[in-house]
Amino acid sequence: MRRPSARAQDRPALKRLQVIPGVGPSVAQDLLDLGIRSPEDLAGRDPEALYQELCGIRRCRLDRCMLYVLRCAVYFASEPDPDPERLKWWSWKDGAGRG
Repeated sequence: MRRPSARAQDRPALKRLQVIPGVGPSVAQDLLDLGIRSPEDLAGRDPEALYQELCGIRRCRLDRCMLYVLRCAVYFASEPDPDPERLKWWSWKDGAGRG
């Protein structure tokens, strides 16, 4: 599905969101569509609930990799000193030792 270009007022938020590991322009737009405008907005959020909400917005079941990216993003936003190994989205797959 092709998305429209970012509106001018959204560009600063999209740029801020792309500091999150694993988040590029497309995922940044997904986060913005969830009402998340900065990494801090993710702190303490429930990645599974965000994933379900995004599936509802998109009206389809998204690839589970999106859930893994959300898990990683929430970890990044919630931890003052995140472990670099845990900042890889694939570290957040189902069954991966997330401790």
